[in-house]
Amino acid sequence: MSASPGNVPPRSERAEDAGATVLLAAMEDAPSAIFCFTASDAEPVWANAQARALAPRSEHLPTIDGRHVADVVERVLRSGRPETLSGPMGDGGPPATAVVRPLRIDGGPAVLLVLEPDPPAGTTPAWPRRPDVVELAQLSLLPPSLPLMPDLRLSGSYHRASLAGAAGGDWYDAVPLGDGRLALVIGDAVGHGVPAAGAMSRLRGAMRSTALRDPSPSVVLAALDDFARQMDDVEGASVFYGVLDAGTGRLVYGAAGHPAPLIVEADGRTSFLPVVPRPPLGSVPGAETPVAETVLDQGATLVLYSNGALAGGSPGPVAALDRLAEAAREVLARPDALDAAGSAGLAEAIAEGVRRPQGWLDDVAVLVAHRCEDGLEPLRLELVAVPSALPGVRRRLGDWLAGLGMGEQDRVGVMVAVGEACANAAEHAYRGREPGPLTVVAAVDVDGVLTVTVQDQGTWRPPDRDPGDRGRGLLIMRQLVDAVVLQEEQGTTLTLSLRLRRTAGEEDEREVAVGNAAVSVERSGELPVVRVSGVVDEGAADQLRIRMLEASRGGTTPIELDVTDVGLFSSAAVREVLALARIARDEGWRLVARAPVGGVTRHVLEISGLTELVDLH
Repeated sequence: MSASPGNVPPRSERAEDAGATVLLAAMEDAPSAIFCFTASDAEPVWANAQARALAPRSEHLPTIDGRHVADVVERVLRSGRPETLSGPMGDGGPPATAVVRPLRIDGGPAVLLVLEPDPPAGTTPAWPRRPDVVELAQLSLLPPSLPLMPDLRLSGSYHRASLAGAAGGDWYDAVPLGDGRLALVIGDAVGHGVPAAGAMSRLRGAMRSTALRDPSPSVVLAALDDFARQMDDVEGASVFYGVLDAGTGRLVYGAAGHPAPLIVEADGRTSFLPVVPRPPLGSVPGAETPVAETVLDQGATLVLYSNGALAGGSPGPVAALDRLAEAAREVLARPDALDAAGSAGLAEAIAEGVRRPQGWLDDVAVLVAHRCEDGLEPLRLELVAVPSALPGVRRRLGDWLAGLGMGEQDRVGVMVAVGEACANAAEHAYRGREPGPLTVVAAVDVDGVLTVTVQDQGTWRPPDRDPGDRGRGLLIMRQLVDAVVLQEEQGTTLTLSLRLRRTAGEEDEREVAVGNAAVSVERSGELPVVRVSGVVDEGAADQLRIRMLEASRGGTTPIELDVTDVGLFSSAAVREVLALARIARDEGWRLVARAPVGGVTRHVLEISGLTELVDLH
């Protein structure tokens, strides 16, 4: 039996997609034992971690209710029809369920065997439980972020069905097309579980590759139709696809077997887009794709949803649609629902609004697009390039960025990068003469690309052999934004750019390893704690500075520094702590550093004179 997922047989190029690796990783860590057989192999050609632990060799495959699963695998290979076994595993073993599904690998017949323990109430599973494979696969294959555009507020949400057997297959996406246009898509793959998640992944990949070449609804839906006819597990999927111009509100759209999206006007009136019925993907060769057009008014909200939002509990489809419209209307009427921060939760709140008392009977995907009534004006700051001006830059820039709806990490990253640029100008631009002007301008284009320029009229040329803060500052900026351009004509102009996005995840608290050091941020307490351990040399000191600035939101809010487990604290690290301590003083708070009495690190901090700016605990 194969012992690693690297031995999965090759697939055809047509079946490959960007989500396949993620799906395979999710299956590897599944709580169920998963085996893959092909018709040409008597032994499994791939098995996940649980399967390898349960049956190291093919002859160790278990029996369920007296029937050997290897016999069931052989029968499914011959018949092409799925089978399910339920009962005790082995002689008097714990209850278990084995599901054997036919599939195709590299054009040939194969089967997937999923073996799930079902221990009695109050007992422990036959093997350790891990995160559910369907949920891991589904969430991993959905977009990790949505575009953030000045004229549009986007929000997406996926909720798996309350019954595990009904989960998997619903999806959504939003693809920037340039010139303020955006492809909005929602769909529902046939079936449930891992196969449906895999079909969803391939369908989403085919949609993206087509839309980026030609985004017109007729072309994209025709391409998905052809794709579905060639892929058995994609055939019958439903999809809504539309191209929205965020600036004008023009929406061109089409659908295949999918319910019509909901529109909620600024005054609360609701209606459903007129959609010409069309068969699901791949089900009727040559089916025409009617394309319609409408205009989404400023202040209106478009709600795309999967069939699961209408499932169960209502006397009929009309009542289910009414319930969805009422839920959306109530959510959008809430105070602050449409502001930059509140709009991030619109899709989740609408999905919760249609949740039944017994949960979701099917998985539910919701994608919301709200067309803003007022855009955000560019920010322009005219300053003098002195260190005392930097706190004002941080505060005003932070407030302006918050109005864009940026996530905490991206917002702090921009503030840190711009702060570096301003600090370098204050230190180097007018060295040896009176400080001169410093200009900071921030704006967002129609596609959601943020550009910040920091300009002075001085010079900024440290000695070539010692780049000092300039080289280090540029390195930090490039780690935090997408692009940094430096121009030195009639002064110095630094241009920083970042494509805006809205992420649904929590703030990143992962530990970052740099050489022989590790830096992490812990946010569970009253104050964020930046914890560093190991050998903090110059390379690790740069990462320490970034994490301290991120945790303190560019130096505007208090944090603590924990150096308890540091073995070596270099002069570069001392310089970074001193830099943040100075920012803290300017902002009206003091940095607290946890350093054990009698330790080397505390001694280094004390002899460096940091006790005037840092409280040592």
